[in-house]
Amino acid sequence: MSAAARRHRPFGHWSPESGQPWVIAGPCSAESLDQVLETARALKADGRTQLFRAGVWKPRTRPGAFEGAGYNALEWLQIMRAEVGLPFVVEVGNPQHVERALAAGADAVWIGARTTVNPFYVQEIAEALKGSAVPVLVKNPIHADVGLWLGALERLDKMGLSDLAAVHRGFFATHPEPYRNDPRWELSFELRRLAPDLPIFCDPSHIAGQRDLVESVAQIAMDLALDGLMIEIHPQPDDALSDAAQQLTPERFSSLLDRLAGYIESADPVALALSLSTDREALDQIDAQFVDLIQQRQVIVERLAHRKLQQGASVFQMDRWVDMLEQREAQAQQQGLDPKYVKAFFELVHRYSVQHQAAIYQAQRRDEA
Repeated sequence: MSAAARRHRPFGHWSPESGQPWVIAGPCSAESLDQVLETARALKADGRTQLFRAGVWKPRTRPGAFEGAGYNALEWLQIMRAEVGLPFVVEVGNPQHVERALAAGADAVWIGARTTVNPFYVQEIAEALKGSAVPVLVKNPIHADVGLWLGALERLDKMGLSDLAAVHRGFFATHPEPYRNDPRWELSFELRRLAPDLPIFCDPSHIAGQRDLVESVAQIAMDLALDGLMIEIHPQPDDALSDAAQQLTPERFSSLLDRLAGYIESADPVALALSLSTDREALDQIDAQFVDLIQQRQVIVERLAHRKLQQGASVFQMDRWVDMLEQREAQAQQQGLDPKYVKAFFELVHRYSVQHQAAIYQAQRRDEA
């Protein structure tokens, strides 16, 4: 399937106009019938939302926080669909949720990040959904593990649930600034490589964590050719019972969609490839030189490892590491490069260097034993 065909592959029973991204929108949590109806009417009037999202059961880290309105919320969503005409999707975290959601006629369900991380939970949900035709969205697990993400989708597929999509909502990081969750966009690329026909949506609300950043994340998702967006909307975001900081008003949501540049596509892929060929060949040459330099560096690293071992020194030398990192960051600054990018590059290089030296230490000690 071509990239263009994959991008507009129907999901569920809703098909946006060609060239337009999927839009799933609604409040983090369904808090009252009035709140659900007010939000849905605004989204319906805007005309660009295919699927209304609302949390019914909310997994909270600590007890005492708002955990959703439960069965009442399902009733509100049924009323909303009847009065406003938007199909709705809810999160399910266990077989009981699935049973209730299906009984309420949910148009789709999603599996949240805290659930995707546990194969036991996903398997129970997949078995509870077996035999239904309900579409299922799967958010990435909290931790950066594409295998878990893909595995969750495969468990659903094995139960005969073929109407699937993934949702990229970012990953836990100790310091993900400026975002709430680290986007790690490369992991969505890897999922697309492993499952090329799978629609992948972006949840910029959970990546951003702040409403002022939602639009920029949404635009990045479009620039990366993700298939659509899942955005949290609330009539009075500051008063929301959950995730108040990241929800948009309906008006701000409409403005975001107005400014959003859609997919960037080439009308002539052959002409595009020809226009980029010279620069791509130059990059290929540089990348080949990178590999040669890495090999040369590894020879020196191995030599250092043997010398340090002979002198009874540890693999890791803190003073040397700090000094080297400061030099490279200063060099990056002088050459107009992002010091964070250069730092991350050398952290990766150094990590493998330390691992390789440690392996040499272990091998030589085994030989001497």
